[in-house]
Parts: sequence; C-alpha cells; structure tokens
Amino acid sequence: MLYYVLLWVVICFFWWKWKAGETLNKLQLEGKYVFITGCDSGFGKLAARALDTKGFHVIAACLTEKGEEELKASASEKLQTMLLNVTDAENVKLVAEKVKTEVGEKGLWGLINNAGIMGPSAPTDWLKIEHYKAPIEVNLIGLINVTLHFLPLVKKAKGRIINVTSVGGVVAICSGGYCPSKFGAEAFTDSLRHDMKPFGVKVSCIEPGLFNTGLSDRVRVVKEKRAIWNTLSSDIQKQYGESYLRDDAVKKEQLVKMCENADPTLVVNCMEHALMSKHPHARYTVGTDAKWLWLPLSLMPTFVQDYVLMKNKVKLVDPNAG
Repeated sequence: MLYYVLLWVVICFFWWKWKAGETLNKLQLEGKYVFITGCDSGFGKLAARALDTKGFHVIAACLTEKGEEELKASASEKLQTMLLNVTDAENVKLVAEKVKTEVGEKGLWGLINNAGIMGPSAPTDWLKIEHYKAPIEVNLIGLINVTLHFLPLVKKAKGRIINVTSVGGVVAICSGGYCPSKFGAEAFTDSLRHDMKPFGVKVSCIEPGLFNTGLSDRVRVVKEKRAIWNTLSSDIQKQYGESYLRDDAVKKEQLVKMCENADPTLVVNCMEHALMSKHPHARYTVGTDAKWLWLPLSLMPTFVQDYVLMKNKVKLVDPNAG
C-alpha cells in the first residue's frame, strides 16, 4: 500500500512541475503591458529592466525623478516611467487614468505591486502609533488602493496581479509596522485571488526572505532605533539597559550573515513566472532562509516559534525597573 501512495505522490509532483513549466508563447505575450510600482531601486528596478528585455511594454512607477532617470538610462526606449507615490490617493488616480489611456482596449496584462518600506523596527513599548503608520500606509493601504484603481484594466486583459509581500507576512520576524502591513497584504491577496477567479485574472503573492536591498539597510535600521532610544523615558532605558542597542546590533548582524540571500534576481524570476506561466503559483517563497527557516517556522506550534524567535532577542537588564 505504501508503494502505491509513494508512486501517486511522485506522479503528482512531476505533473505539478510539468504544469508549472507551461508558458505563454511569444505571440501571446507580444504587446502586453505590465505596470510595476517601486522601481527606483531593488526588485522593482531589476524587474522593470528584465521584463523590458522580454518584450513587455513596461510602465515603471518611480517615487523620484532620479529613480526615473536612472531606470531610463539602463533600459530600452520602449520602457515608460511615471512618478507615483502610492500613499497619495489623487496621484494614484491620475496615474491610473494615464495608464488606461496608454493601454487602451488591450487592458493591463500585469500589475506588480512591489513598492514597500521597512519603517522603524524596535521593541513595541518603544514605539508610538506614528511609527506604525508609514509602513502600513505604503505596504498595505497603498497596495490596496493601487490594485483597486488598476483592477478594471487587469480584468479587461484577463491578466495577472502580483503582490510582493515578505516572509514577515507569515511569521512576525520583527516588531514595528512592517509585519502587520505584510500580514495584511497576504490576507488581501488571498481574498483578491478568490474574487478574481471568475474573471480569469490570476493573483500571485511573492514572499521574499532576507535580501540585500535598500529595504534592509542595516545602517539606517540602527540609526532609526538609536533615534527612538533617545526619546525613551529613563524607566524604559533602565529596563533594557545601556548595552541593549549594541547587543541587539550584534544579534541582528549574526542573523543577516546566516540568512541573507545574495541574488535578488531570484525574486524577479518569480515575477516572470507569475506573468508568463499558463499556471502561475498562488505563492512564491523566495530565498534559502524563506524556504528552510521562515516558512517551516510559520507552520510550527506557537511555542516553537516563540522559542526560535526569542533566541534572536537580547536579554533585558531589569524588566522590573521603574
């Protein structure tokens, strides 16, 4: 009996791999438009250039004019750029109208919601509500608003929506607004995928692990944490101890050395598959750490998660001080 079960599992695996490998041909992809947010740097910039070389009509949204100029200098003349701040509702509406005029009756084949920020990462009792607002407004509210404005264009093309979330959307790897925003983006992506099935629109979620991008700039993270520390009451500083920032930085550096992935094109490859495969995955977990640490950890009992995650936290000097 076990033999037949194993045989069935092997057959299903190879069928799944074959199905996932079926791609649209060049004729089917010709002339298709793809809109990408957050193209100033990181995954967005790489994706815009890669999809441009694949023959897509790429419309890359950048936050700054400098980002636009740098991207145009490294891509073909066919690539278009637009300035977009995903937290500015009026700006989102105007850009959506421009894209509607550009794509016409073809509609929009691909919408890649890539724009995101980290925001301050510090213990919860250090933070104020303002520290949570920025990442939630960009990573969640901005993503939802862009999607809602572009959804009619994607439905017209029976296209694809790809939301870049994070392993921080399946397990709370840090404190602050980043993980809540990514958990929310995961939930929105799931409900969107269900709602769009009748329209032939396929929705995918990309969950990168730790990559060396501007999002995870350790110098900036430490600087932000130091600035918050300087505003804390003496009671909280006594609870954590003067050496907390130094010890925390050491632990985070150790985690980065263990988990960081060197090749950001792995994420871009997933975007390409989600756009070009006849059967894109609902989820793409990207990076060695994501596949072998964070995703398995998210499936484990809470006490196991707590034990592993607490290993990366600094022991407080005196929790009862004050």
